[in-house]
Amino acid sequence: MTHRVGYAPGVYDLFHVGHLNILRHARSQCDYLVAGVVSDEMALQAKGKAPVIPLTERLEIVRSVRFVDAAFVETVPDKLETWQQVRFDVIFKGDDWRGTSKGDKLERDFATVGVEVIYFPYTVHTSSTLLRQALDGLANSA
Repeated sequence: MTHRVGYAPGVYDLFHVGHLNILRHARSQCDYLVAGVVSDEMALQAKGKAPVIPLTERLEIVRSVRFVDAAFVETVPDKLETWQQVRFDVIFKGDDWRGTSKGDKLERDFATVGVEVIYFPYTVHTSSTLLRQALDGLANSA
């Protein structure tokens, strides 16, 4: 019997239902789910903004979700380097990556080590970016 390990990376800032949906769907596609929580520094590098919620708290939140078997702090931009440390069989990404240059690169890179890339629907109506904009708007109007 094979044991399929899944990996679901994300910043998981301002944790919301979209994050929960990704983790729920990911867990249904594997036997053991590792959630990769992107470090503050990596999030700043990738998105140009530091997370609102500090890494230790984001890690604790994600680790406490019942669909997650383990949480891993992601500190390098190269997902293959992360794979060397975690050794997963499948990686889960939002479908906003599908058909993009970064998604194509992810698929090419992981094909070399036999890791499947599975895309899940991106929760358009709820995102950390939208929540952050709403909070910024409230702060500015106060």
